Amino acid sequence: MAHITEASERPILKSKVFLYVTEFFSGMSVMAAELGASRLLAPYFSSSQIVWTIIIGTIMIALALGAVFGGRWADRDPNPDKLYLRIMVASVWIALIPLVGKYLILLISGLLIVTVSTNFLIIAAFISCAIIFVPPLFLLGTVTAGLNKFATTSLEDNASVVGRLSACNTIGSILGTFLPTFVTIPAVGTFVSFLIFSGVLLLIPLVYFISIKAHRVACAVSAVVFIVTSCVSPLTGFAFWETNLAYEGESIYNYLQVKNLSDRTILSTNVLFGVQSVTMKDPGLTGMYYDTALAAPALADNDESALILGMGTGTYARQLRQYYPGMKVTGVEIDQKITDLAGRYFDEPADVPVSTYDGRAWLAASHDRYDVIMVDAYQDITIPFQMSSTEFFSMVREHLNPGGVMVVNMNMVSDGSGSINEALAGTIASVFGHENMLTADVPNTTNRELFAKKSSGAGDGDTADGEIPSSDMKQVSRSETLQDITYDRTGSASLESYMGEVAGRFAAVAQPTDSSLILTDDKAPVEVLGMRAIDQLIAEEAGPYREILQTEGIGGLLRAVQ
Repeated sequence: MAHITEASERPILKSKVFLYVTEFFSGMSVMAAELGASRLLAPYFSSSQIVWTIIIGTIMIALALGAVFGGRWADRDPNPDKLYLRIMVASVWIALIPLVGKYLILLISGLLIVTVSTNFLIIAAFISCAIIFVPPLFLLGTVTAGLNKFATTSLEDNASVVGRLSACNTIGSILGTFLPTFVTIPAVGTFVSFLIFSGVLLLIPLVYFISIKAHRVACAVSAVVFIVTSCVSPLTGFAFWETNLAYEGESIYNYLQVKNLSDRTILSTNVLFGVQSVTMKDPGLTGMYYDTALAAPALADNDESALILGMGTGTYARQLRQYYPGMKVTGVEIDQKITDLAGRYFDEPADVPVSTYDGRAWLAASHDRYDVIMVDAYQDITIPFQMSSTEFFSMVREHLNPGGVMVVNMNMVSDGSGSINEALAGTIASVFGHENMLTADVPNTTNRELFAKKSSGAGDGDTADGEIPSSDMKQVSRSETLQDITYDRTGSASLESYMGEVAGRFAAVAQPTDSSLILTDDKAPVEVLGMRAIDQLIAEEAGPYREILQTEGIGGLLRAVQ
């Protein structure tokens, strides 16, 4: 075939409409891939701002390099065939992401966890994103420069052509942003969403080459690869090693996994290796942090009402109903899909009203007060900053009855100067007063429950300083007292006995000394603080394997993990 030097030699490009269509779908695919990247990485690295920053930054680097090289290649060799071949390769690559992406992420993470001692999350997410997403988005980054070369016929209309190409790219990007989030991912999941947008993109080069009767082998191979990955990818989920999943799916907010075990049903969201909610098949205590949190109704002056921010599948609500049947319980859960799963798999009490709302926004719209407010919205590094600030905890305090208790599930035990738990405790102390607070670590977990009490005679305008005598909180938290109150209110001997054990784990909260760690709406670096905690946990778990790798090499490591 003769060398092509002018796009006009291709009939399909003469009207320029096809060029604008190409730009439109290229822009749409870039944004769809970016949204898909966040959902692909979330089950393994969380969906924190840190991960989003890595995704956006990495993709912007790929697009910038693509623009530079795309312009250079278009000037050196203005052959539209090469541009559409790059689009074809990019579309096939994106189509393969659902099939191979999760294996690459696990391989990269496995290699790094025994070699990297700090900033594991950043390094692992960056390398994963770079390997999986940079190549196809680099290729798509070359599109605009190449199309500008082919669409421009004179300097008189150059600016107009560039403007129209930019508008097509922007409109496509808008659709590529909204469609995955609100339509395709909730409806058919991340994997199929990748296939939908890569398939639409693949049609562009296929139509182009079929119209000019060129590169038939490349077209056939691309179509076959797309068909194969479309058939195989949906058959394997994120947790492809699991065999007893009752449900695996996605919502607007989360990757969701329900696992049915012999003694319990558990829900995991976004991070595959954690448990966010559990239902025990036999009544009684769960053995998890919900049991420790049952101290809150006994620490409070009354036990008539409770609000749960971060309802999940209703585990805490079920525990309250079991031991405090007369208590009025209200739940708030931002993810409607989780609420649906709660009714389907977790026997959530049907008479507990659950509002689908952000916890803080719900408080802002509500005027009700409660004896107990449970804040259970923190998940690994994904801590909503707006639910970790002094402004938020002040709002929670306003919604407590006098003598009411807030209990916060801090799910990463991290101590020491500058830790996430120190920041949260100090922030809450600035609102409730440190003498009105207690913490209790949960055995054999990374959870820590924090209890903060509002003065029995406090009004909304009262300050936290000196809110209640320290002896009040200390007196109620004594083992005998806590047990007596629990039994008087519940009549449960088992819960009474367990509260004696919980009282033995109570620890006072020190007065905050570093005001820079007090989180506010303006400054709440919870992701960075959480990342330090994750590094600490990884160091503790992976430390022995790193030593084996250093002393015995890869062979010793392989023997150790078998």
